[in-house]
Amino acid sequence: MTPRPEKFLVQSICTLFIFLFVYTAVSKLYSFTSFHYVLSKSPLIGGFNNILAWGIPISELSIAGLLLPARTKLLGLFASFFLMSAFTLYLAFMILFTQDLPCSCGGIVGRLGWGTHLVLNMFLTGLSLAGISSYRNQKQTSARTYKKKEVAIT
Repeated sequence: MTPRPEKFLVQSICTLFIFLFVYTAVSKLYSFTSFHYVLSKSPLIGGFNNILAWGIPISELSIAGLLLPARTKLLGLFASFFLMSAFTLYLAFMILFTQDLPCSCGGIVGRLGWGTHLVLNMFLTGLSLAGISSYRNQKQTSARTYKKKEVAIT
């Protein structure tokens, strides 16, 4: 039995976000002092750098955990959407209104230019929406198939 396209798409999107969030969280924690310092220099974050230095990687790891089991996948996709939206809005604000652009991103992502990073975040935000939509379609299709089988048995 071949997997449905929606199920494959949802699983692929979840797998991508799991790798992305685990990778970036571990990168931030590995270079925690630098990450914490860069957050303190951000005009939007400044005073919240202590909370966010721990909160961002913990959120990323938590979301990755939500994307693993089937019963929390949809919640994980919504959390991915909200986190990526927040990152995207932050990047857009920084590009538009800030001269000195400190980057607190982890790993390879931190090496991207600001414009490229913004495009990547917009793409990932859209991908999380596609995952939510596909997950819902998959569940609706499964429910219809179950009802058809139930009717056929009776």
